[in-house]
Amino acid sequence: MRAFHSDHFVLPLPPGHTFPMSKYRLLREAVQASVPAIRVMEAPPASDGELALAHEPAWINAVVEGSTTAAQQREIGFPWSPQMVERSRRSVGASIAAARAALLGGEGVAANLAGGTHHAYAHKGSGYCVFNDVAVAARLMQAEWHRHHRRLLRVLVIDLDVHQGNGTASIFQEDESVFTLSLHGAKNFPFRKERSDLDLELPDGCTDLHYLETLDDALREVDSRMGGSPPGLAFYLAGADPHENDRLGRLKLSAEGLAERDSRVLAWLHQRRIPVALSMAGGYGRDLPVTVQIQARTMALACETWQRWPGQAAQSLRA
Repeated sequence: MRAFHSDHFVLPLPPGHTFPMSKYRLLREAVQASVPAIRVMEAPPASDGELALAHEPAWINAVVEGSTTAAQQREIGFPWSPQMVERSRRSVGASIAAARAALLGGEGVAANLAGGTHHAYAHKGSGYCVFNDVAVAARLMQAEWHRHHRRLLRVLVIDLDVHQGNGTASIFQEDESVFTLSLHGAKNFPFRKERSDLDLELPDGCTDLHYLETLDDALREVDSRMGGSPPGLAFYLAGADPHENDRLGRLKLSAEGLAERDSRVLAWLHQRRIPVALSMAGGYGRDLPVTVQIQARTMALACETWQRWPGQAAQSLRA
């Protein structure tokens, strides 16, 4: 299984900043140490043309040239720097590479060890998100699939970050070829939600049982609503921030509950032979090693699914 990282591109953040920049390096190291079947590779940068599949040229130019306003940078939550631009390109590039491996490469499962920048809109960034990696990768895969197969590729976004993917919902709101599902905290950021194809809101303090029952209901509803035109590719945002120890989450899922969540999503996709590109999305634990452990376990479960994908077990034995 292939996983793509961008953790060599580190943002210069002021002391005490809440964004856990070191998490990405720690996660890469944990995956390399504990899941040797995963090949970890540096992500390529997304080009301006690729970014323009989901973003307005004026926004891309403002980010690249450093002409974003102070208000725009406050909404993102990062100060502008050349490193911010490069890291944002690489984060998108990682999801593109993962989607290509899973879908066009026939591998079934691949991952971005960062990504899930779902608060970025077509015309602006927000909430630590500059460009929307899943939106860009989805649009690019649709274009490449059509070029090769002359057919429409339907895409499913399963967003289980604790915060609603408002940017993703906005970008795809009028696009019937992309189905957006979001399970998120009802009272959490963003406080003005957008309309996904399927939104399920969770109360503060939600625990494993309620969460998993809601997830099962959501997947049944996706089956019902997409049954006539099933997706050919899924993006799974496997946020660690529903965890009970997360500083920004407000939910109360255990590490075991999150692992069960991942197992159910991956099994649902595998049973339907839907290739999936994972993104790690949010994770702001009070104890950062716990967040890293949760996301490393997500990757281990993804690798187990990859090993069951048709043809992958034999390939891995030959390798």
